[in-house]
Amino acid sequence: MSLETPVTEWAKPARTRSIRDDLLLGTPIVLVIAALGWRLAGPATSVGLALLGAIAIVLIARSRARRYDRRWLIAAIDAARRDAEDSSDLLFADPAALTSFQRLQRARVAARLAAEPAPDLYRARSHRMAIALWIVAAAAIAAIALWPDRNTPGGPLSPANEGAARPGIPALRAQRLTIVPPAYTGLPARALGTLDARVPAGSRLEWTLAFTPDPVAASLVVLDGTRTPLTRSSATWTATRIADRAFLYRVVAQGGQPVPPLHRIDMVVDQPPRIRLVSPAETLVQMSPGQRSWSLTFEASDDYGVQPVASLRIVVAQGEGENVRFSERIVPVRATGDPRRRIFATTIALGGAGFTEPGDLVAQLTVADARMPSPHRVVGPGVILRRPPASGAESGLEAMTRRTMPAYFSSQRQVIIDAEALLAERPRPAPDRFLARSNTIADDQRLLRMRYGQFMGEEVGGGATAAMPTSDAEDGTAPTADQHAGEPPTAAPQFGQDSAIVETYGHTHDESEAATLLDPGTRATLRQALDNMRQSETALRLSEPRRALPFAYKALRFIKQVQQATRIFLARTGSQLPPVDLARRLTGDRADMAARGLASTAAAPVDATASAIWAALDARNDAGGLDALARWLRANQARVPDPLALAAAIDTLRRDPACAACREKLRGTLWSALPRPAPGLTRRHAGDAIGRRYLDALP
Repeated sequence: MSLETPVTEWAKPARTRSIRDDLLLGTPIVLVIAALGWRLAGPATSVGLALLGAIAIVLIARSRARRYDRRWLIAAIDAARRDAEDSSDLLFADPAALTSFQRLQRARVAARLAAEPAPDLYRARSHRMAIALWIVAAAAIAAIALWPDRNTPGGPLSPANEGAARPGIPALRAQRLTIVPPAYTGLPARALGTLDARVPAGSRLEWTLAFTPDPVAASLVVLDGTRTPLTRSSATWTATRIADRAFLYRVVAQGGQPVPPLHRIDMVVDQPPRIRLVSPAETLVQMSPGQRSWSLTFEASDDYGVQPVASLRIVVAQGEGENVRFSERIVPVRATGDPRRRIFATTIALGGAGFTEPGDLVAQLTVADARMPSPHRVVGPGVILRRPPASGAESGLEAMTRRTMPAYFSSQRQVIIDAEALLAERPRPAPDRFLARSNTIADDQRLLRMRYGQFMGEEVGGGATAAMPTSDAEDGTAPTADQHAGEPPTAAPQFGQDSAIVETYGHTHDESEAATLLDPGTRATLRQALDNMRQSETALRLSEPRRALPFAYKALRFIKQVQQATRIFLARTGSQLPPVDLARRLTGDRADMAARGLASTAAAPVDATASAIWAALDARNDAGGLDALARWLRANQARVPDPLALAAAIDTLRRDPACAACREKLRGTLWSALPRPAPGLTRRHAGDAIGRRYLDALP
């Protein structure tokens, strides 16, 4: 016997038996996992799990078999053969490195082992564990097969009512519609015995149908012409579709009924979350003296659930006029409560937020719902914490010129920010809403232009006006003779005195006591700022904020240059209210009041296509009218309360033009979908001759 024979021959059976025992223990576990995959995800997943489990068990068994190496073999030989005298390790040693006594002992051990057959060195495992595992696995597989599946409901098919069966013509005899909602809804799957359903958007619809007799082919035909073929599986036919929109469909079998009944699938659209401010009660809060923190609480609700983490946007605006500094940061806020109604509470440290000067701190919460992969994101209401400026002692002319209520104007920087925010808003607002917001920004630009225009001697309204605030005359009308009755008489203008002519026939604004005096350079710079403001306002009025931004930026740069001017003189004038004309007060004089009649509002024109078709539905030959109504419905689905019901009524009448009940049903459905004319003012009827004489005789 070769000395290497124990390694190659005696250890090989031990390795083989070890691998066999490991496979015997791991196989029932793999079978249970495969059965679970079959029930939860279908045959393909089950086969994949079985292959992965088998590969894992083989790798584990081979790894465990490596324990039976030379070291194990030496220990096993010494334990099994006493005549080896614990010297079997000499069989694998290098003879050149052994002493004479070791070589003698090695020869004696080799002769003894060769004289007798190879011993069984593998210690057999107990089969009790393997038997117990197989019994448990069999019970688990039986339970998985018999346990009702909640995620993919099955069960027997429900009978279908498709009319009397005719020999040789395929007819639908059993049906089941399985609805698997998206995972983010948290709703369980359900099986219906009908083919009409109302499902969440994105649900997976699974049809299981049975025909008698079986057709050659069958499909689901949507009313718009698209088809979903049915696949035959033993005695049933199946199909799958994702509910991305509401639709009407038929189950059409080849060689079956010519006009199967219509079925309807309605879709429940996921609504965006709603945010409500819980505390504070008001959106504008005045900061109290000594306040160091600010607590906010929001409530977010959604039909399926709100994500547990929201983002709070904190904007700090400090300063006055054009010298306003902005800082912004976003902090996460974790919610508590039920996923469908979460509470977001946080406390803002005012010092940590950098809110240390008079100004505003604005907080807005942004939440997202659980819809995947594109959740709805909603920005909540803005809450403002206002730190009022410190009130200082005022005296002299400063106290006289202080107004009772300050005027708030949007700064040029804010106009730019609003215009950029309007351009960056996604999705883009509707055209009418976009124009309204652009006009709002243009109004802010106009107010700011008039505010700076006063420093140049411009009128508040943008031009000279003859009507005084106490007059009821329309703008642009000539003043009456007694309008300046209370004013002191002025001397006649002298030849060559331009200022006297201006004082007589116009208004002066460059008086040293009533107007602003600017040096020529500063005055030119301010004029350029006003011109750019006017260009910006014009572009905003035309709903073109992108074209208005360059002019707005130029105006901002010129305003900054004016603010840095070396000399600016501002007149200190008190609050001047328009004088009350005591001669006209309580006299009832209405001579200069212009007639202000209410102009009639013309009603907006409406599309008369549907109305004309409704009126023509009494005719029998109206196939062209039905086609026109179908085209009108495709173009106006958003304006129709129930477009599927109207489409079904059109299809029913088209297939059976002689059905009077179908015609009346279509007319009734169309009547509820007709566009209502916009209300408008109409002139009252003048009446007959007797009525006019009666009205004329009234005092």
